[in-house]
Amino acid sequence: MLFRCENCGGNVIYSPEKGKMYCPHCDGIDSGKIEGTGIRTECVNCGAPLEIKEYNSTCRCGYCGSYIILDERVEGEYKPHLVLPFKIGRKYAVELLKNEFKSRIFTPGTFLEESTLEEMKGMYVPFWLYDYKADIDYSGKGTKVRVWSSGNTEYTETSYFRVKRNMGIDFRKVPADASIEMPDDVMDLMEPFEYNALEEFQEKYLSGFYGEIYNEGADKLEERAYGKVQKDADSLLMETLGGYTSLVPEHKNIRLDRKDVSYTLLPVWRYLYKYQGKDYPFYVNGQTGKVIGATPVSRKKVIVYSGTVLAAVWTALAFFIGILEIL
Repeated sequence: MLFRCENCGGNVIYSPEKGKMYCPHCDGIDSGKIEGTGIRTECVNCGAPLEIKEYNSTCRCGYCGSYIILDERVEGEYKPHLVLPFKIGRKYAVELLKNEFKSRIFTPGTFLEESTLEEMKGMYVPFWLYDYKADIDYSGKGTKVRVWSSGNTEYTETSYFRVKRNMGIDFRKVPADASIEMPDDVMDLMEPFEYNALEEFQEKYLSGFYGEIYNEGADKLEERAYGKVQKDADSLLMETLGGYTSLVPEHKNIRLDRKDVSYTLLPVWRYLYKYQGKDYPFYVNGQTGKVIGATPVSRKKVIVYSGTVLAAVWTALAFFIGILEIL
């Protein structure tokens, strides 16, 4: 599938800045027309062979730069239910990275240079979003201790309580990423996304970006979401149990019932910086702008900085020694 401009024939892509389909060749707005490609391994625009990986749902032609959406991977079981369109474009994502790391003086000089920004890619990462109903039963014994003084006498009063809680909590859109390539801990740190902006899936949002189908099914990944809900449900319960001097639980049961699950695409910018033979990945939430990553340290900058500091120290010492000699 290719979105071709009706005005000039170029590849129309989705622009986060404009919030619309945009032709970068003639500046056309919403001028794209779907051109079906079927199952194929060559570019529909120029005929060059496409490099398609196992889980790709979109790819970019290495010769003409067109973004090709693989029809068979956005249909049937692989058709997403929901999508969160990119709100942050490539230029702004780069600025966010620069602002985040500009104060780190030992960052290598080639970091975010134009020659390295070819590895800056907007990606739709597959997620499963789970809905749960939690039912919580709790009982225990609590105490409240009051201490006061009267004259020279100190008094202590201990009150005993039977503590019971019956709670029902709805959890909606609990995420678990379904991409093997994306580190789970990093994707957890990408949260929160603003799910009120979710839309029904439309292929147009993929044009201009890389995309994947889910690598693992909802049932296989549910354990991650289940653990998050279990932890949050327990925290919410404990928030209702404050105010006691001591609390001894006798019974606690958190029952979770999965109500729904949605196959969803969420936006992430990834910048892969290569330095001295190692890869350093950086991630920007394509909706909120949250930045995740750690820069390598340039040994050359450390040495230069250390030399500069040492020279400054020696200069200061020489100055004070000169003053002492005069005196």
